[in-house]
Amino acid sequence: MKYLCQVWFAGTALSAMSPEEKNKLDRDSLAYDRDLAESGHLIVAQALQSPQSAVTVRVRSGEMSVTDGPFIETKEALGGFILIDAKDLNDAIRIAAGIPLAKLGAIEVRPIHEFG
Repeated sequence: MKYLCQVWFAGTALSAMSPEEKNKLDRDSLAYDRDLAESGHLIVAQALQSPQSAVTVRVRSGEMSVTDGPFIETKEALGGFILIDAKDLNDAIRIAAGIPLAKLGAIEVRPIHEFG
């Protein structure tokens, strides 16, 4: 079964890190992605740019509006995602707990809805 692991963390957590700490986090994250790929669990993993680079799109009554930046102010923002294949929710939780950024923020694990 497929699960989306959403990586949520406060941007201040990264800005408070030294360059060495950031480099270690990057190395650890890439190594974990490689481990997941080798075990057959990884489908795709991507980091996202900061929320300030986002645009929010809405369509109401046939009219589109685009707003720069994040829609709401939050303490944590979506920083990336990992789409995995796991045997069940417990397996997905085990995998999510190994994501290095889980130590700085939160990993939301959500099953993928299969249509058909």
